[in-house]
Amino acid sequence: MVFTIKWGKPPMARCQHLGRFLSSAAAKAAPPIPARRVPRAWDGTSSQSARIRELARLGRVREAREVFDAMPHRDIITWNSMIFAYCNNGMPDAARSLAAAISGGNLRTGTILLSGYARLGRVRDARRVFDEMPARNVVAWNAMVSCYVKNGDINLARRLFDDMPSRDVMSWNTMLTGYCHSRQMVDARNLFELMPERSLVSWTLMISGYVLIEQHGKAWDIFCTMHREGMAPDQPNLVSVLSAVSHLESMDILDSLHVLALKTGFERDVVVGTAMLNAYTRNASMLDIAVKFFDCMTERNEYTWSTMIAALTKAGRIDAAFAVYQRDPVKSIPSRTAMLTGLARCGRVNDARIIFEQIPEPNVVSWNAMITGYMQNEMVDAAEELFNRMPYRNTISWAAMIAGYAQNGRSEEALALLQALHRKGLLPSLSSLTSSIFACSNTEALETGKQVHSLAVKAGCQFNSYVCNALITMYGKGRNMDFVRQVFNRMTVKDTVSWNSFITALVQNNLLEEARDTFDSMPSRDVVSWTTIISAYAQAERGNQAVEIFRSMLHEHELPNSPILTILIGISGSLGAPKLGQQIHSVALKLGMDSGLIVANALISMYFKFGCSDSLKVFDSMEERDIFTWNTIITGYAQHGLGREAIRVYQEMQYAGVLPNEVTFVGLLHACSHSGLVDQGWQFFKSMSSDYGLIPLLEHYACMVDLLGRAGDVQGAEQFILDMPIEPDSVIWSALLGACKIHKNVEVGRRAAEKLFDVEPSNAGNYVMLSNIYSSLGMWDEVAKVRTRMKEKGVNKEPGCSWMQIKNKIYSFVTGDDEHERIEDIHSTLRELYTLLKATGYVPDTEFVLHDIDEEQKESSLLYHSEKLAVAYGLLVTPKGMPIQIMKNLRICGDCHTFIKFVSQVTKREIDIRDGNRFHHFRNGSCSCGDFWSWKKTVSDLFPLDVRLGLKEMMYRGSEGTAGVHVAVKKMINLQKV
Repeated sequence: MVFTIKWGKPPMARCQHLGRFLSSAAAKAAPPIPARRVPRAWDGTSSQSARIRELARLGRVREAREVFDAMPHRDIITWNSMIFAYCNNGMPDAARSLAAAISGGNLRTGTILLSGYARLGRVRDARRVFDEMPARNVVAWNAMVSCYVKNGDINLARRLFDDMPSRDVMSWNTMLTGYCHSRQMVDARNLFELMPERSLVSWTLMISGYVLIEQHGKAWDIFCTMHREGMAPDQPNLVSVLSAVSHLESMDILDSLHVLALKTGFERDVVVGTAMLNAYTRNASMLDIAVKFFDCMTERNEYTWSTMIAALTKAGRIDAAFAVYQRDPVKSIPSRTAMLTGLARCGRVNDARIIFEQIPEPNVVSWNAMITGYMQNEMVDAAEELFNRMPYRNTISWAAMIAGYAQNGRSEEALALLQALHRKGLLPSLSSLTSSIFACSNTEALETGKQVHSLAVKAGCQFNSYVCNALITMYGKGRNMDFVRQVFNRMTVKDTVSWNSFITALVQNNLLEEARDTFDSMPSRDVVSWTTIISAYAQAERGNQAVEIFRSMLHEHELPNSPILTILIGISGSLGAPKLGQQIHSVALKLGMDSGLIVANALISMYFKFGCSDSLKVFDSMEERDIFTWNTIITGYAQHGLGREAIRVYQEMQYAGVLPNEVTFVGLLHACSHSGLVDQGWQFFKSMSSDYGLIPLLEHYACMVDLLGRAGDVQGAEQFILDMPIEPDSVIWSALLGACKIHKNVEVGRRAAEKLFDVEPSNAGNYVMLSNIYSSLGMWDEVAKVRTRMKEKGVNKEPGCSWMQIKNKIYSFVTGDDEHERIEDIHSTLRELYTLLKATGYVPDTEFVLHDIDEEQKESSLLYHSEKLAVAYGLLVTPKGMPIQIMKNLRICGDCHTFIKFVSQVTKREIDIRDGNRFHHFRNGSCSCGDFWSWKKTVSDLFPLDVRLGLKEMMYRGSEGTAGVHVAVKKMINLQKV
């Protein structure tokens, strides 16, 4: 959504305009007072002056002016009291008119006027008053410096400070305040070191400044230096240093401050005590100590109670928090608000609402807390209803609603509320801006995001790290890297989140090398930095580099989090690297993360990819399972052709009360397809809509086409496609073409291929499948036409590639490979196996050769398929009896499938191959797929039982390698002759 915003004057300008209007109106309403000389003192004026100041404090300016006008005699104190009344209530122009009646008054008068203008941000008017003062003392100079400081102009403040004819400690502290509040702590420290005299305020300012920029260690160092110089702390000083220490999480430092508070007589001070309690509650491991400290406090205020309640609820100890709440004799608004916040955070929103309703007159903080609670629990409409009922809203109220909308997927409403906020003439808070930018990112509303960016500039927070980080994320998602770099490069302070956001934007825009360079140049990294770069390499299918980065991470003593482990587990499965996967699993065990849902689910998936039973061990050991866990198990069984096992797990899932989703039925239909369970597949397909109200997606239709086609009902599969209520995609037509290849159905296959050529003209697999159909029927002219078509369209067939891991090293093989270091040994082994297996009944299936050549050449070309090369290498270099695990990028051909079954029989090796479609587990001449799609007989069917037993015994007694195979097979042949 893009909305048009006409940005008006910022609120400060409107305040100034309103202030001038009110001041002018007040000045016109008051009767003119002729200029006169004011006596220095007059008896009986003190009480009236005090009355004027009291009315001013209450905001009753008109009554104060009536008292002033009724006075028969006024001294300078009375005049200044009335001038102060105007200034203190935002009416400096009226005050100035009054001051003009006494020719400007004295130094005190000018200082009051100056401060009045400064309070409204009218710096030029303040400076005009300052320049017009006939004489200035240090107080006036300090007031003008303070004016610049409060309005953020630190450079002008420093120039004026340097021009001061004389300075007192207040002058130095005012300038120090400016530096600290603007986070310029280097300049603050330099000024601090130049101070001829320091007060306790000076030390407190420095401590607070370092806390503000989160350099808590330096804040503690300043306090220690102060203590060494013999300066005793006061209440504000102790509160400031406790704020710093609360982030250091040091029990020893806290204890030392506790002792110091006792020595300096602050042990019973409720403000210091509450600050110390807050420091204890910061660290979850010190929560019990915090409770004991709280129980020993002799005096508690409303913030003491709310601090303790908030800490307990944050730690999840909601019952203990409620017990403390019950002990609170007053149950003040802060206590009630803390309690309702904790209840909402724990999901007990109704209980939170009861407490909210019990507050006699809830303040805006309570309203905001309840709204936030509703938003945290995705009860957006309830939050909206409460927001509309609020008697008064502050910026936090708007921020809570905008953030809630954005976080609950209602980004358009978040942006509409931002527009409503702006129409009211208010500038949004930092939280509102960042949430609005987040909403723009979610909806990819880049143009609206640019308007929000403009608003951030007008609000003066375009360099704020939170805003900049959000902008980097938004522009990164919007593919606008020029703006991303511009925002990042202009940031005055870049925290780790900024660097992480920038790297993420680079990754999203496929700038992986620049992302890596940025990562390497980071001044400091956190676990998110490592997660981002490791994830980037994983997504770019550069798993080996991702693993190397992980090793660097461990070398730098940075512990991984669950997402990193999950990524690496996925990489291990994709690479077919079981050793690596086991090592990552060990790391997860050591860190206690193996039982987490995300990691455990990833482990199940990984071990299924390895064809390993450890997946079931992980599943059985899980104390908690979600829908992803069950789906992973069902899908894993499906990939391994264990359809009935997948159905059994589904029944267990139903018994556990877990509702299936769309992914569940994809797994079930896939399982039925690979196991030939046509009737069960139809039942599941109908059940998903009739029993669970799930609408079948393209993936479900593709599984049904695959199921029908594999079972031989090619015409039925085609008719199923034509009857679909949605447009079929390439996956569905490819499933039909694959079925036609299995069952040699030329007519349907041609129609399916033509559909695919229109949708995916560059996909070589479709051309190859059609060629396979033609070649299997000897239609070589048609094969040639397909090849010609491929050349015309510039389509190249993806070469078959297989790989395996042996002793932590990956070995890969390409069909027709002649560059492997042991290729001669591999070819020799294959030729021996070929000759010997043919003698035992193996017949090469040359229909998988796509060239019109003689049979001998066809057999020779079949010999060097990548999976055969990998099997031969595995037999050469691994000990006798050791399982062989191979990964393949394409689907295994029928001849290789048959060949490897024979090899598994004669060598007694367990051979597992994960091809581009599923797993094949070869055991004793059989495959786990049940030859559903290819060969219908196992090697065991070719020999009687006694011959197989004799072969088994001879194999165990035979010599190593292919020689042993050769000897065993020859002896078996002799037995057959006998």
